Amino acid sequence: MSVITVNAVEAALRDIVDPYIKQDLFLLKGIKNVQLADGNVQLDIQLGYPCDGLRQTLTEKITSAVLAVPGANNVDLNLSWSVQANATANTDNLSGVKHIIPVASGKGGVGKSTVAVNLALALAREGAAVGMLDADIYGPSQHIMLGLGSAQPQVVEQKLFQPLQAHGIKAISMGSLVSANTPMVWRGPMASGALQQLTKQTLWGELDFLIIDMPPGTGDIQLTLSQSVPSTGAVIVTTPQDIALLDAKKGIEMFRKVGVPVLGVVENMAFHVCTACGHRDLVFGQGGGHRIAQEYQTTLLGSLPLDSTIREDVDGGNPTVVANPASTISDIYRDIARYLGAMIWKLQLANRKSGPEIVISND
Repeated sequence: MSVITVNAVEAALRDIVDPYIKQDLFLLKGIKNVQLADGNVQLDIQLGYPCDGLRQTLTEKITSAVLAVPGANNVDLNLSWSVQANATANTDNLSGVKHIIPVASGKGGVGKSTVAVNLALALAREGAAVGMLDADIYGPSQHIMLGLGSAQPQVVEQKLFQPLQAHGIKAISMGSLVSANTPMVWRGPMASGALQQLTKQTLWGELDFLIIDMPPGTGDIQLTLSQSVPSTGAVIVTTPQDIALLDAKKGIEMFRKVGVPVLGVVENMAFHVCTACGHRDLVFGQGGGHRIAQEYQTTLLGSLPLDSTIREDVDGGNPTVVANPASTISDIYRDIARYLGAMIWKLQLANRKSGPEIVISND
């Protein structure tokens, strides 16, 4: 009878590749504990991004791989994940936020806000603690998309906002502070000041991710936010259309100039599937998101369809991830959310490897 060894188990786990980072669990240092007793294998494995939707698939793969090792009779697997924090802002109200992620586009009309809210909700469905900041001071929309109606945040100590709760995430928007028909007739510095108040005077508490729905363009508000809070990295939303791609490039260049890495690109309205015949129509062109991701050496996080239900869901205050959690579209959003989390983990792993190496000698 074969006697199982730790080395044999670790060798089997080298064949389990993370589907997003494309490295095995051993290289990713995801194996936290291996204990053996009479053919029983106890494993503690931890990933660095929220992945509740991946848990069953990974559990089955890991269990099957270990049971194939001679001498393994049973596997007791504890598969978990933990989001490690980056440096946080020098303010108490952001000190509990592990990652700040602006979602931006170079132009309006590409569905950035819809992607942002569904991404935030997808991260929450994957198990993360998430906040949503609507940074579009002139044209806020997240209060509508999240179904907050006329609800207003409570004010604490006459200067701090208690964020509103919607679908399991925290949210703040200028749309919750003014009436629906009140225009923000402000110059750039005033809008930038208001954004800083919403960002730093909101009691966010402990969050894994704060998603920021940026206004379109590359102006005052984008620069203010990029320079005043330590963003982990940005997500760029575009359509495959050439004109949209030109503006998306400007957005990427803006983040590069202020030292914010671009974690990936989301290609929205990439195709339309006819409900009558199933034909896939490339309304805005093909492959634009992939091309821009390649050009700027970043990642295409996912491609979303042009589908009327996505619009109907956000108009009704129940974004697709909430309204239709078992739909193909929700699956795409959750896949994008896991991919985003994995890219952050990959960036952290790379930064650790690039740190100084201490050598001890007797010289």
